[in-house]
Amino acid sequence: MGSLTSDQLDGNSGLVINPLDPEEFRRQAHMVIDFIADYYKNVDKYPVRSQVEPGYLRKRLPECAPYNPESMETILQDVQEHIVPGVTHWQSPNYFAYFPSSGSIAGFLGEMLSSGFNVVGFNWISSPAATELENIVMDWLGQMLKLPKSFLFSGNGGGVIQGTTCEAILCTLTAARDRVLNKIGRENISKLVVYGSDQTHCALQKAAQIVGIDLKNFRAIKTTKSSSYGLSPDSLLTQINLDVEAGLVPLFLCATIGTTAITAVDPLKPLCDVAKQFGIWVHVDAAYAGSACICPEFQHFIDGVEGADSFSLNAHKWFFTTLDCCCLWVKDPSALVSSLSTNPEYLKNKATESKQVVDYKDWQITLSRRFRSLKLWLVIRNYGVANLRHFLRSHVNMAKLFERLVASDKRVSPSAVMDKLKPKYENCHSQQLVTEEEAINEFNRELLESINASGKAYMTHAVCGGIYAMRFAVGATLTEERHVMVAWTMVQEQLEAFLTTNTPFN
Repeated sequence: MGSLTSDQLDGNSGLVINPLDPEEFRRQAHMVIDFIADYYKNVDKYPVRSQVEPGYLRKRLPECAPYNPESMETILQDVQEHIVPGVTHWQSPNYFAYFPSSGSIAGFLGEMLSSGFNVVGFNWISSPAATELENIVMDWLGQMLKLPKSFLFSGNGGGVIQGTTCEAILCTLTAARDRVLNKIGRENISKLVVYGSDQTHCALQKAAQIVGIDLKNFRAIKTTKSSSYGLSPDSLLTQINLDVEAGLVPLFLCATIGTTAITAVDPLKPLCDVAKQFGIWVHVDAAYAGSACICPEFQHFIDGVEGADSFSLNAHKWFFTTLDCCCLWVKDPSALVSSLSTNPEYLKNKATESKQVVDYKDWQITLSRRFRSLKLWLVIRNYGVANLRHFLRSHVNMAKLFERLVASDKRVSPSAVMDKLKPKYENCHSQQLVTEEEAINEFNRELLESINASGKAYMTHAVCGGIYAMRFAVGATLTEERHVMVAWTMVQEQLEAFLTTNTPFN
């Protein structure tokens, strides 16, 4: 096989360039950096939630790819004109939806370094620095969290950077499945049972489906307001006993530190005590709230983690590190390796055979992997533990400020809203809304949509115990108190407009 020469490219020899020419890279990269810097300078001016309609982009872009090269200047102009309008601005200081996707200069530059080296670090020999830096930085972060030494490489455990929590749960559930099936026989997979609460992330159910758990054996145990929607150890024990009596085999429990809906916290220690009686693998999903546990005053939320088998958090959520960067620690790395390893001839090498190195391909779903540890390393080094704690505390304080603002305004209580709604509600003779709770829920849905449609702020919702709640999640890197105050003022204005001028429940 040969390579194409310039005279084979339809005579367009003047357009042939070296895709990695250092000076051209320098010129174009400066342009992109300037573009991104200007984007952040003006990000608060954009509607936070994209205002476009489905299919908008196909109407704007050509039907076919360009035959000849186009300049970076032209492409960036199209990014500004066509891509930016279709972006929901997760980095906006007025973004309060879902969960934070906090970024930082160090995180971005670490991503650039990772992309620049562009190594494929599936095993140690493929790029020793990629593996060894990941070993070190995972021990650093584990120490910051005060994880037991049994989770660290300095003990007998270890950490790996996955893409997302979905991958972390899938890998640990696979390891747990194989550990049990090796004892009871693989033909008994239909007996395995997976446990979580009705607040547990849907990643658990998805992972259970992928590893072959019978859908009938997936337990989403009901939580209640009385336990702040945390998983009750007594409810867990009751369900496990029912399953054992039915001849099933308890396999895996996912406990959550900071649920997606309302950041509920499951009580780790008593849950681990229950699980231990039955040999259940306990995974702790601290994807969102886990980052706060580098602060001493929040570390009590993971009390009892010593009884778990694995623990994960997403540094790309609230730890100023760009997507994707899910940090997973396990007490028994051999359980992952046993389930996930493959050893084809073309990957054999002396370092692997020496058993003195980590081959991360055996700790994850995929073979290939990015040099993710670089960006986490830069974030920790460039800001330091003290500053990282300060950033997190500032977000917590802003969330508490918003809580105080809500509590101080009696107009936003459900009873006060219902008093205003009753005359309109009675006049519209709606047969669809039969309870006050349903009326309030529908009102909140319309109010939230009105707030988001304004583009001035973006919030999302949750439903717990049948109650539709608007969520206000503080965590964007650029958010300051003034943005919280503006958001609250807007909520009040929209609320007042709805209560005085709008006909609800259209």
